[in-house]
Amino acid sequence: MNRLFCVIFFAVLTTPGCKAQSLASEDLAQGVKYLEKTSQGVLAATKGLSEAQWNFRAATNRWSVSEITEHIAAAEDLFMAMIQAKVMKSPGRRETEDIQALDRLVLQRVPDRSVKAKAPEPLEPKNRFGSPQASLKHFQESRAKTIAFLKTTPDLRLHAADSPLGKKLDAYEWVLFIAAHSERHTKQINEVIADPKFPKR
Repeated sequence: MNRLFCVIFFAVLTTPGCKAQSLASEDLAQGVKYLEKTSQGVLAATKGLSEAQWNFRAATNRWSVSEITEHIAAAEDLFMAMIQAKVMKSPGRRETEDIQALDRLVLQRVPDRSVKAKAPEPLEPKNRFGSPQASLKHFQESRAKTIAFLKTTPDLRLHAADSPLGKKLDAYEWVLFIAAHSERHTKQINEVIADPKFPKR
């Protein structure tokens, strides 16, 4: 009976789509580095801004740097909650996929500002943190939790869920998505700052 159990257990582990895929050390290192790099990008883009610069809008339908920063901070919370409540409770992919190609897809597509996207209502700016400085503080605290989650959570490759990219992303790729999202909106901040009418101080 024990022998039969072992045979069945081994068969499950080696079935396509169910095979255990632990997170490689180089993937972990890349993920942590990307989270740290994109966090520093947000801080560098917003460093030393005056109140007028924080609140400048290039047009009435465009976000200010303050609003973009709030969006970044709120998105970190929403994505992490989704990963923990949904992705980590989802089964692995049933189809065969090139995992590294999917990683690259996230890193290339999400920061690409040539494709515009409307923020979902829960992530629209509404001064939820009270000030741009509070948004930054919240973002830094949330990003530290994201990095800790990546470092301490096993089996990130064993769970996958649908994504806006048209592919199921595993939990590790969703963490990359979080970092890529902040990179995307750091580019948006830099676009606002590059506007000819952006206040000099």
